[in-house]
Amino acid sequence: MSTPVASNHDHTGFQQRLGLFDATMLIVGTMIGSGIFVVSAEIARDVGCSGWLMAVWVATGVMTVIGALSYAELAGMMPHAGGQYVFLREAYSPLPGFLYGWTCFLVIQTGSIAAVAVVFAKYLGEFLPEPGTNYILREWRVNWRVPLPLPWLDTPLIIFKRDTFAITAGQLVAVAVIIFLSVLNCLGVREGKWVQNIMTVTKSLALALLIVLGLTLAVDQQAIDANTAHPWEGMENSARFQNVQKQVGDEPSTEWLVMLMVAAAAMTGSMFAADAWNNITFAAGEIKNPRRTLPLSLALGTGSVIVLYLLANLAYLAVLPARGDGDLYNKIQSMEQRAASLREGAAKLARDAAKFAKNGDPVSSLAAFGLSKAVSDEADAIDSEKEALLKQSSTYQRGVAFADDDRVGTAVIEKVSPRFGVSFMAAAIMISTFGCVNGMILMGARLYYAMARDQLFFRGAGLLNSRGVPAIGLIVQGLWAIVLVFSGSYGELLDFVMFTVILFYVLTVVGMFILRFRQPNAERPYRALGYPILPGLYVLACATICVVLLIVKPENTWPGLILTLAGIPVYFFWKWRGKNQAPTPISGVEQGS
Repeated sequence: MSTPVASNHDHTGFQQRLGLFDATMLIVGTMIGSGIFVVSAEIARDVGCSGWLMAVWVATGVMTVIGALSYAELAGMMPHAGGQYVFLREAYSPLPGFLYGWTCFLVIQTGSIAAVAVVFAKYLGEFLPEPGTNYILREWRVNWRVPLPLPWLDTPLIIFKRDTFAITAGQLVAVAVIIFLSVLNCLGVREGKWVQNIMTVTKSLALALLIVLGLTLAVDQQAIDANTAHPWEGMENSARFQNVQKQVGDEPSTEWLVMLMVAAAAMTGSMFAADAWNNITFAAGEIKNPRRTLPLSLALGTGSVIVLYLLANLAYLAVLPARGDGDLYNKIQSMEQRAASLREGAAKLARDAAKFAKNGDPVSSLAAFGLSKAVSDEADAIDSEKEALLKQSSTYQRGVAFADDDRVGTAVIEKVSPRFGVSFMAAAIMISTFGCVNGMILMGARLYYAMARDQLFFRGAGLLNSRGVPAIGLIVQGLWAIVLVFSGSYGELLDFVMFTVILFYVLTVVGMFILRFRQPNAERPYRALGYPILPGLYVLACATICVVLLIVKPENTWPGLILTLAGIPVYFFWKWRGKNQAPTPISGVEQGS
């Protein structure tokens, strides 16, 4: 019987202390962060109606569960530290596995840690304003722009821009959270799992309470009538629909295609909110009876979270209309379209000004620059008018689409208790994000451990301390996450890599097909549900979303793809460096013995 090679160093010093409940809590705890409480607002703005909003979440739920059950087969075959990195390495070669690990370290894992830690600080500001993210300690005026010229676009994409660089008290709180949880996890997996279990149970109960209140005490019959009267109408008025229609064409025959493309693009938000379930595979080396526990925890964890997410969105729609007041929705979308068009014109005028200056025509350059500034100011004025209009509107008129600061969950709780609603949701999100950061810190370091064992990462990350955890990997991960906290760029970086995350999901599930063909007799304690149809549909759906994102959101996709491919020369550097290195010992203790 042939079995996949798990690692160049198959024996490890990990302590198997995670049972089924612990593994399930790690999945649930990292999936539920702050996304479910806010991301439905952005989706509703894009799709413009209740039917498409629920369709996006249902599709996300089905895809997540199918993906998790496909990963369960691979996890049962290869229950080793590193998880998805190992799956990609064994199905293809070390290069795809490294590119996944490279992107995780550079952005996916560390960027998520930074972003969620900052969200924790933001909601702490509801109770203690001084440590909040709005309390600026130092600020500098800058003019940072990073353009990305693409041959098929008329103007370069601005993939990074920053007008000010600030250090806030909230950033220091986020750093403190990252340091505390990194140190805690250096003490052992038992300490990390207890924090995770307590936080996950608490936040799950808080989300369940939100659902119950939304479906009982906060129910608004007027909102239900609005959401059920015309559940599939309204997307054609959204700014996203208008932008996609410009690229596809406005013929009647293409309307449904445009709608599907908009819905597929909107799924990036819901998929990000439901992401990180795959992190449990990183910690496979510390799970008791992993060949059984991993597949079962993936099914239980993802299934329970998706049920909670669908019920949460039903609760939102039982309290608020998806797009709020129709006239307000249409007016806001029209204003956003106008502002975006003006900014495109301002950017073109600014480039013309630079060309005139380069060609020795200062008069034309100054004129073009002045026009650019005037057009940009007009766009800013439209934004200010839009914000003023929203502030004058009631919570019901704003609906899900324009909930204050996108806090849909808070809007629901405020309906029950205007006095304590904000505080309740702030506390719930703080607990949720704290547990989410802990889970990502715990599991992420195990990925770098596997890479280091293959001599594709810093040697120290492949060592275990006396407590049986990769302490150096935890420290390196924490330090880079802290850098991203202060860079203020984690939000843009996460937007960039969501495309890459989905692409790696495709490659991993395709890898399951490859291993079925290459190793038909390998031990498979669990076989993917509905193989080959359901995993095949998952691959097709994810691949379609990737293609749509390249068209609909080029500003968020091409940079992420380029960022991932930039890891290719880094891979060959590590390969060259590893030729002259001895194999990494299991632990620092063993190294010194």
